[in-house]
Parts: sequence; C-alpha cells; structure tokens
Amino acid sequence: MERTNDSILTEFALVGLSAHPKLQTVFFVLVLWMYLMILLEYGVIISVIIYDSHLHTPMYFFLCNLCFLDICYTSSSVPLILDSFLTVRKRVLFSGCMVQMFLSFAMATTECMLLGVMALDHYVAICYPLRYPVIMSKGAYMLMAAGSWVSGLMDSVVQTFLAMQLPFCANNVINHFVCEILAILQLACTDISINVISMVGSNLIFLVIPLLIISLSYIFIVAAILRIPSTEGKHKAFSACSAHPTVVIIFYGTIFFMYAKPKFKESVGTDYQDITEALISLFYGVMTPMLNPLI
Repeated sequence: MERTNDSILTEFALVGLSAHPKLQTVFFVLVLWMYLMILLEYGVIISVIIYDSHLHTPMYFFLCNLCFLDICYTSSSVPLILDSFLTVRKRVLFSGCMVQMFLSFAMATTECMLLGVMALDHYVAICYPLRYPVIMSKGAYMLMAAGSWVSGLMDSVVQTFLAMQLPFCANNVINHFVCEILAILQLACTDISINVISMVGSNLIFLVIPLLIISLSYIFIVAAILRIPSTEGKHKAFSACSAHPTVVIIFYGTIFFMYAKPKFKESVGTDYQDITEALISLFYGVMTPMLNPLI
C-alpha cells in the first residue's frame, strides 16, 4: 500500500508467525494463560498492598506502581498478539498502531525509570537506615514515582509524534507481533536520521542513566552489607535486596539481547531467526512480567 500525496497509509499488516500456523495455536494458548496469570498475580499484590496499612511504605508503594505498570504494558500489546494468532487478515489501523506503540513505549520507558528509583530507595534504606524516614518522606517518594510516569509518557509522545510524521511507501508489512517502533521506522521511505538521533538520546537518558544509577546503588549497598558484623545480618540484607536486581537483569538482559544480537544473513537461517525473535519478543512482553511477582 503506497502513501503519496493522494494516498495515505491507513493500515499495517502484522506478520508475527504467519509462516508457522501450527505454532500460532500453541502460542495463543500459552500467551493467554500467561496474561491471565499476570492479571491474577498483580491484582492480588496490588490489593494486599492497598488494604494492608503495614505495607504503606515507599518500597511497597514503588512495587504497587511497578505492578500496575506491568498490567498496563501487557494489556497494551497482548490483545493485539492474541488477535494476530486467530485472524487470517492480520491488519491493524494506522491510528490503532500508533496508540499501541505509544502505550508500549511509554510503559517500557517508565519501567526503566521506576527500576532506577527503586534502586535508590534500597540504597537509602541500607546505607542510611536512621535517616530513611526523613529522606524518603511521602512527598519525596510520590514525587519520584510521578516523575517516572511523566518522563515515560513525555518521551513516548516525542517518539510517537516523530514516527507519525514519516511517509510510508509500498511496504506496510511489520515483521513483528505488535507495532514495535523500530520495526515501523524500517518501513519509512524517507531519511529517519532525526528519529534515530531522538531514539539514541532517549536510550541514553531513560535506559543507560537508570542502569548506571542501579549499578552504583548496588555497589554501595553491597559495600554496606559487607560491613555488617553478623553473618545473619548480612544474609538478611542480601535476601531483602536480591529480588530487585534479579528483575533488573532479566529486564535489561532481554532488551539488550533483542536489539544487540547479530542478524542471520543466510536464507537457511531465516526461518530459525523468525522463531527465535518471536520467542524473545514474547519473553520480553509477557514472560518477564509474569515472572516478576514470583521473584
């Protein structure tokens, strides 16, 4: 479908696993089950945190935000993924694609910021326990959470707006389950230097900087824990902080593996690459949020 002065692109075609119809049924059942588990797990956690006054602390406030965030993130993409497994005509309107891309990008960016904020919370709790109630006051931690959400939404507004200005030519086929921003940029029939520069800047601010904050926070946390004289105290401190870095490793590890892995150039490996990328994409979008509550 061409986009010219007389013709505007009105829809995209999602490829997904179209070349593997047998796998689509398996993935539909698997993704649906994981999505229902996500809603159940996070629903229970959010309800417990809200109704138990003993859990009205900064750590559980951030955890509640993270749970709600993961529900929004999966809900922005899973319905489209499930629909692509069932329908023969895997089409999505241009406007619907942009909305889905905006929500997914906003939630992913916000999660990076929230993970960095949670690391700072752990750092203050371990390294400055006596000053923790003063530093992490209600006003402070609510402002930190609000800043994470606003930053993610504003960054997504910029990236989505720039993507919407691009002209799309004959090829409107997205080689993905959902409207993923990099897959959409590849379809543009014009120079995307501005989009690339914007994406690089976004990654530095909202991906690399939070990761540096998390890394530095845990260096100081480990150093503080090692100074604890009792073995039991060290074990308790390590146990309390181990869940967050595990989530961070899975989250960032999947992102880097998705976008930094080498591409197959041989046609023989194309089929294998499609399945591999599908599995990685599903792991990042569905499996990771499902595992977070267990961790």
